[in-house]
Amino acid sequence: MRKNLLAPALILACVTSLTACSDQSEVADVSVGIFTLKDIKLNSFVDPLVPGVTCHVASIEANLSLSDPSDSAVSCKQTGEILPEMIARIKKGKTGEVVFEKSKSVFLKTLKIRRIFDEESQTLMYLSYSTRETSGSFKHSLSTVPLWGTAAYVDPKMKKSLSPTAASSKEQEL
Repeated sequence: MRKNLLAPALILACVTSLTACSDQSEVADVSVGIFTLKDIKLNSFVDPLVPGVTCHVASIEANLSLSDPSDSAVSCKQTGEILPEMIARIKKGKTGEVVFEKSKSVFLKTLKIRRIFDEESQTLMYLSYSTRETSGSFKHSLSTVPLWGTAAYVDPKMKKSLSPTAASSKEQEL
């Protein structure tokens, strides 16, 4: 009988110990009421490849409960320099890359923050989402950090005018 109880307890300890990919710290813990076991946890993390960006993540945690709500919110701001070398190192493309990850339940639900670079608008997008569907919906939140005003900003109009097709069409005009 004890062996039957020990295995789930070990699994729970292992799963809940999985936290973030990047350095993160708990900033606040807000109780949502006396008669509930749920709290709102506020975490802060610095983007590992773009350290000039700090994100704050709010999510519900239900201690002593087997289920954790999927709701979360993310807000990211420029808190330091953003350099061209930083942007050159990040993964480009429509799927971006995960920069934050936190286990949300024993049922393999994970809160993830994914960085996606919108090259045309020169904006870093940070998408918060849960890996498990809840009530027929995947909960998500979005925050953006424009590169405008940073050393990493590349004017999209200038980039288009310097492209090989633009250069060849200018040569044809001459």
